[in-house]
Amino acid sequence: MTMIITGGKFLPGDIVITPGVKAELSPDEAFRGLVRHLAGDWGELDEHDRKQNEAALEHGFRLLSRYVTPGGTKFYVITEHDRSVTTILLPKEY
Repeated sequence: MTMIITGGKFLPGDIVITPGVKAELSPDEAFRGLVRHLAGDWGELDEHDRKQNEAALEHGFRLLSRYVTPGGTKFYVITEHDRSVTTILLPKEY
């Protein structure tokens, strides 16, 4: 499936969803996390990590977001420094 996402702070590159995310999150939950990540809403990060992401936007470093679903499942969205790949994964898959 091909998706075109526009209007974010950066392009995601290829989007990879791990087997754990496919098993534990609904497609809507994973997609909402991805959209938030691309918009620069870093989720459940502390101030230090938020500042690192803001610097990463400017200088081309890796971007990391952490979210929690309404059911309590925690997951990450990570975009590589070269913006070639964005991965949605569970903490145990990190």
